Amino acid sequence: MTRTHLGMPAFPPTFPAFPQAAGEAVRDQVLRANLRHATHTIRDKRARAVAELEDWEQLRAAGKAIKDHTLRHLDHYLLRLEESVTAAGGTVHWAADADEANRIVTDLVRATGQREVVKVKSMATQEIGLNEALEAAGIAAYETDLAELIVQLGHDRPSHILVPAIHRNRGEIRDIFRAEMGEWGRPAPEGLGDDPRELAEAARLHLREKFLRAEVAVSGANFMVAETGTMVVFESEGNGRMCLTLPRTLISVVGIEKVVPTFRDLEVFLQTLPRSSTAERMNPYTTMWTGTTDGDGPSAFHLVLLDNGRTDTLADETGRQALRCIRCSACLNVCPVYERAGGHAYGSVYPGPIGAILSPQLRGSGSEIDATLPYASTLCGACYEVCPVAIDIPEVLVHLRERVAQGGPVTREGIRVTVRPAHGHTAERAAMRAARLLLDRPAALRAGERLLARARRLAPRRLPGPGRAWTDTRELPALPAESFRDWWTNRERETPQ
Repeated sequence: MTRTHLGMPAFPPTFPAFPQAAGEAVRDQVLRANLRHATHTIRDKRARAVAELEDWEQLRAAGKAIKDHTLRHLDHYLLRLEESVTAAGGTVHWAADADEANRIVTDLVRATGQREVVKVKSMATQEIGLNEALEAAGIAAYETDLAELIVQLGHDRPSHILVPAIHRNRGEIRDIFRAEMGEWGRPAPEGLGDDPRELAEAARLHLREKFLRAEVAVSGANFMVAETGTMVVFESEGNGRMCLTLPRTLISVVGIEKVVPTFRDLEVFLQTLPRSSTAERMNPYTTMWTGTTDGDGPSAFHLVLLDNGRTDTLADETGRQALRCIRCSACLNVCPVYERAGGHAYGSVYPGPIGAILSPQLRGSGSEIDATLPYASTLCGACYEVCPVAIDIPEVLVHLRERVAQGGPVTREGIRVTVRPAHGHTAERAAMRAARLLLDRPAALRAGERLLARARRLAPRRLPGPGRAWTDTRELPALPAESFRDWWTNRERETPQ
């Protein structure tokens, strides 16, 4: 896999299917221990923080309603946002895809004459591979979020939405800092240990010099307010505040789904996002800026509105709810699949349950990894229960599985097309057709149930042929002595009236 010096290795277009990538991950005992400890800690703290609010379900419903309303009228609110940002002294750029967004940002940095930028954690820029595009143009991009710094110094990839370096333990982080910091700027202190305070202080000293000399910063945004043109960034370390106030030029790359109609709408998300992500009652650093102001903050502000498959996703009535996501990562922390496989197995900057429904919609399901992501779930529903904007992830997963197995109409680059079924699902389609025929005929179903009950002692422990993949990792459930229908009928007969 190709590694860049300042960037991190991008997820290659030929990333292996999820079962293969996950199979390698689950054999890594250190990775599994790191993930188990971190996800259990985060989700337990979150549960306590959420339980403090008696109106949590009402806030959840309000967040869902705000996002759904905005998505239904997205064209209106994006135009209003552009007007507001422009009136406040900013400049708005529209990017249809990753290439266009990277070209816009690269040209804006070149126009300043600078050859390095500091970055606030931004999943949108990771999605489009901005660091790699800037490096190809001779521009160094420095991540300033602590976890992103660890990932970048380690020539690694993020594996979690909120904690990108969740797959690393303290010892590994110490070794990365010792080996790599000197190549990127201020070296790690002599005798650096693995105490979290020592590691944080080493990162602070390393980043300080970059903050003080940076002329250009690149950020994302958690929310954009159409009414006022205000950008909002939630972060916990203060690096965002440094990036968003010290440089002369600020470039924000934001997905078009991040817009909300009014400033008042932030009231809901200011309560739900911190508790659902970091288990905090209030976010430590919430930075808001509106355009430019003479003598205060950056003198030039550019907003790059990124589509990159979002409009196509919006056209899917079932799948569009993925665009409600506020990137809290709660679904990752409760997912049994993510806990065991980790984020890298998802082949995307969006791992876990939300990535399993978002990535195949943004990128299409033509690749091996995107055709298998909808199956990277037990459909247990834990992700839906914790989602602060009530995204029914299991519903979307089943919807996308149907698309993979059967094909059908989808929107690609604004055009309605029909996709063919993915390779390898012939047996699945045949099984579903047979099930439909059987379930439509109650008498045949009853006869089949009775036949299976009588032959239960002959039932194999593993299935042959295509079913072998399913029973490679689990045993077939034992067949009951009688079907539920027969049990109920006999019970009714035996119960006195």
